[in-house]
Amino acid sequence: MFTSVLMIEKPLVPTDVELVTTLHGDEPVSFVVLMQPRGDQDRLLRALDDVALGELDDAVREATGRDDEEDRSDSPVSPAERALEHSLGALRAAGAEAVGQIVQDHPLDLLTSVVEETGADEVIVLTAPHLVEEFFHRDWASRARHKVGVPVLKLFAHGE
Repeated sequence: MFTSVLMIEKPLVPTDVELVTTLHGDEPVSFVVLMQPRGDQDRLLRALDDVALGELDDAVREATGRDDEEDRSDSPVSPAERALEHSLGALRAAGAEAVGQIVQDHPLDLLTSVVEETGADEVIVLTAPHLVEEFFHRDWASRARHKVGVPVLKLFAHGE
């Protein structure tokens, strides 16, 4: 069985699930999903990315620090936990084995340890474009390539 560590920052949509589950043809795939929600420290970078991509409404939302969907939720479960559970369910429904966890601190250290512990064959970073971070090679995929001893594939996540 092929094992992939999948780093995500938002819930997987059906197109993303199909993409990652069919990368290796008919070979069975097992995923370890690491959900890294983008925090307040990333707000300026996200706003700059939104402006660069012409998504001005998203840039304004970043400036206010509000996400309407999160504001409406009275659930004790965090948005990141909901996103992880949704993503794990979608991967399992597509026939893959999937486990996961929320990344609290030091995502690259956790990634390295998960790759070592599971004997993962690859890392897939599925993320929205982050132009500023990518330009300076500070995005997850660029940084992970220097920390893990397996191939790192960067894919852009699809919108809902």
